[in-house]
Amino acid sequence: MALLKLENATKRYGKLTAANQVSFEAHPGRILGFLGPNGAGKTTTIRMIAHITAPDEGNIFFDGRPVGAWSQQQMGYLPEERGLYKKLKVGDQLRYLAQLKGVSAADSKSRISYWLDRMGLTDWAGAKTQDLSKGMQQKMQFIATVLAEPRLVILDEPFSGLDPVNSELLRTIIAELKDEGRTILFASHRMEQVEQLCDDICLVAKGRVVLTGTLREVKRRYSRDKLALEFEGGSDIVSQITASAGVKLLEHKNDCCVLQLSPQVDAMAILDQLRADPNRKLLRFELLEPTLTEIFIKTVDDTA
Repeated sequence: MALLKLENATKRYGKLTAANQVSFEAHPGRILGFLGPNGAGKTTTIRMIAHITAPDEGNIFFDGRPVGAWSQQQMGYLPEERGLYKKLKVGDQLRYLAQLKGVSAADSKSRISYWLDRMGLTDWAGAKTQDLSKGMQQKMQFIATVLAEPRLVILDEPFSGLDPVNSELLRTIIAELKDEGRTILFASHRMEQVEQLCDDICLVAKGRVVLTGTLREVKRRYSRDKLALEFEGGSDIVSQITASAGVKLLEHKNDCCVLQLSPQVDAMAILDQLRADPNRKLLRFELLEPTLTEIFIKTVDDTA
């Protein structure tokens, strides 16, 4: 059963319809990638889910009930823009934010200690937030998001400001939250991060949902029109293949290349051509599935 369900949620600001009949579901133990270009309505939708604003039409359900102040207590929201008090000390601010979520003093003490240690911020507990680097502030805000052990974790560009080491740490933690059965809504412009982490995706453009499904299902809807080759025995074969109609060279380095095939080109005919030469050894022949970036660009372009 879906923990979070949106049914035709619509939000208007004057003549602008920021979210237009948005419908999707998010399930426990799964990560939903919530994607869209700038101005697509992602932040507006997230704010409705978090009950910061209310939809003008439609419904948003959390655990089968309409969202409200009660559901805010069971959600953790890391916004793209930081919402920290700059002059408060790290430890004091985390205790205050935990208290707002109903965490007892005893529980908040142990949880804050754990997360500061996990995030490498223990030595900064007595420092003012303004003295932390951008990456440290991002880690601190993530701690504030998960302190109350929310059932729904909303992450909007959570890797912003993090170096590769801390990005990998956060990826590990997000995977752990998923394994614990939490529902995770992951909003990002970084398609490679979405491919690494997400089980499902929902793509919005111009306020409307234009693509939903599991990551695997979505990729299967798009044809594999790229062919990766690696071989031994000279690269003259590349020019021979690309001389054919409907074949375009995308990449070529040493004995490796990537070709784009038009629908009328038979990839198996290319394989036969390669195998026919006894002086050439074929090491790789792979029809590549489209990347999420390619799917994103094509889908958004189609809605333009």
